[in-house]
Amino acid sequence: MIKPADLPETLPVFPLPGALLLPRSRLPLHVFEPRYLQMFEDALKTRERLIGMVQPNHVPGREGGPGLYAIGCAGRVTQFSETEDGRYLITLTGASRFRIRQEVQGFTPYRRCDVSWEGFGRDLGEAEEDPAFDRAAFLALLERFFAAQKLSTDWDTLKEAEDELLVNSLSMLLDFNPEDKQALLEAPSLTTRRETLVTLIEFALRGGASEETLQ
Repeated sequence: MIKPADLPETLPVFPLPGALLLPRSRLPLHVFEPRYLQMFEDALKTRERLIGMVQPNHVPGREGGPGLYAIGCAGRVTQFSETEDGRYLITLTGASRFRIRQEVQGFTPYRRCDVSWEGFGRDLGEAEEDPAFDRAAFLALLERFFAAQKLSTDWDTLKEAEDELLVNSLSMLLDFNPEDKQALLEAPSLTTRRETLVTLIEFALRGGASEETLQ
């Protein structure tokens, strides 16, 4: 369990378009670029083993590279395996969101940022609940969306999932654009995230979305 005192002031960041990590959720990653292999190996040497997932945006960043959204989510490396050709399959478990203060210029091949954890203390607590969640109506909407997009999933598992696991898993897995993923990340509560997710699903039903299969 990560405690507030364990959260560092400087964090290695992994800018990955469309990739969303949320507190207490798990994100599998395939790491193969040399700079991110180095980032992963350096993270393993620290006590916290934290990597910050953040989305690039269209605003130019350092030396003409992509800018970064101000808010990301740090994940702790909780599982990894190495392939024969030196790649890593890793799992990050979401610890807490953060706000980027500034990017750190240094000698690492990967990007690092000075970050603030203020305002995200709830992320380190127990799973959130959503008292206003109408699960039956939500699943009916989801079934329409899956049918329209020819998606498949294990409905029994979805029906039995806790509120937070259900909402966060769908937020991470469904194929929304980066701006929508960022809105889901920045939602201040599980209720707000669920409402945002419903809005995105309803919009997709009206306007279409990319194919994706949930397993």
